[in-house]
Amino acid sequence: MAKGRAELMAFLDEIDVSTETMEHPPLFTVEESKRLRGTIEGAHTKNLFLKDKKDQIFLLVAKEDAEIDMKTLHKRLGSARLSFGKPELLEELLGVRPGSVTPFSVINDTEQRVTVILDEALLSYDVLNFHPLENTATTKIGRDDLFTFLKATGHEPQILAASGDAV
Repeated sequence: MAKGRAELMAFLDEIDVSTETMEHPPLFTVEESKRLRGTIEGAHTKNLFLKDKKDQIFLLVAKEDAEIDMKTLHKRLGSARLSFGKPELLEELLGVRPGSVTPFSVINDTEQRVTVILDEALLSYDVLNFHPLENTATTKIGRDDLFTFLKATGHEPQILAASGDAV
């Protein structure tokens, strides 16, 4: 059974990562998030659950307004052509539903099937915001603490210029 928000928060405490969580109505899109967020500091993100033709799975984490060219992203990743992963696969591997995708969900990927890709542009921010496994809250985490969390789950993130004009 997938870990939920309470288990995530306990794990973050266990590895000495401090966060701050704000409650809000369910959000399913970046546009909904923009309207509701108010003055929450830090970078707000989009998280793309992707699968290539060779069944490699990726979680791409980028700034909410990053332009990601899905037609060329596979070249940047060195993978086969990409498409969005099916909701059933998302739930099976990361224990979340569409609208709640977050790097925190790799806590449920105990077999490390998902490769986490952090867009290089996102890393210019000290504070990052993600859903804590559900889309009814936003959790602020420091950039370095995100790395601590990812490594503690066995996911060494790849840093890639995934947005913009880089090739």
